[in-house]
Amino acid sequence: MRSIWNGAISFGLVSIPIKLMNATENHSISFRQIHTEDGGRIRYRKVCEAEDREVTSSEIGKAYEDADGTMIPITDEDLASLPLPTARTIEIVAFVPADRIDPLQMDTAYYLSANGVPAAKPYTLLREALKRSQKVAIAKFALRGRERLGMLRVVDDVIAMHGLLWPDEIRAPEDVAPDAGVTVRDKELDLADALMDTLGEVDLAELRDDYREAVEELIAAKASGEAAPSAPSAEKSGGKVIDLMSALENSVRQARGARGEDAGSDGAQVKPLRKRAAKKTAASAAKPASTKKKTPTKKATTKSAASKKSSDAPPPKKTSPRKTASA
Repeated sequence: MRSIWNGAISFGLVSIPIKLMNATENHSISFRQIHTEDGGRIRYRKVCEAEDREVTSSEIGKAYEDADGTMIPITDEDLASLPLPTARTIEIVAFVPADRIDPLQMDTAYYLSANGVPAAKPYTLLREALKRSQKVAIAKFALRGRERLGMLRVVDDVIAMHGLLWPDEIRAPEDVAPDAGVTVRDKELDLADALMDTLGEVDLAELRDDYREAVEELIAAKASGEAAPSAPSAEKSGGKVIDLMSALENSVRQARGARGEDAGSDGAQVKPLRKRAAKKTAASAAKPASTKKKTPTKKATTKSAASKKSSDAPPPKKTSPRKTASA
């Protein structure tokens, strides 16, 4: 791995020379901009407005634009000479439990490597101290022209550092949550719990970037002159509000089926109870007032009479159509 920054970890009076390396890499497929008429590349050129000519990278510097539009040049030497202890040092300022760090603050991740043989001993000391304390170190460091906040933790046998956003860089979630008047029922929570249990855990190493693979297949097909793969047609919901209970019940069934489990196992709450209740309600609503009559009628009317039994009357023992109606 290539080092992107050399410095030291300041751990009290202990200084640990380290190298900073990127811990992550981007596998996204990048595209070029082209002129759609002839396929020519579209390029961006850096032009000096004062001279109206293109300039090279060696001619380009930094400047701060003041409120009145004045440009105040700032050189790399100016930044390097700032009176900050973090200019070339990752300064540990505290040790805190890992759950004190809001995931919203997490930014780019780096690996810290001991720089040289003398750094191996203090590096190992800090690593083992972090392991035994089960805490993370909060540090300040300067990188790419600004001071940053960092969190040091142990990954396998390596000290890793996550850049952290400053607390004032996190926006408050105002007006994001739904209205306070929205409530959920216990039965809905039970179904949500059942769905969570059915989906279970996952090995993150087994997850793949399906979108990137699909784009790679598309590129390969077009490069070889073959027909581009088409996406399966998906049902459009049209943004309609669905029956939450039915959606949860169907989700549990689908998840259990995907795992090779019995869709109805372990879950009386997953059965479509609402639909059955609806059928019974519809049947009772169709009953006329004369259904209190208990005497069986002719064979031709037995079925309709059985469906018209009053809900408060005991069912007849020998009427088989009753079982068929309630099944």
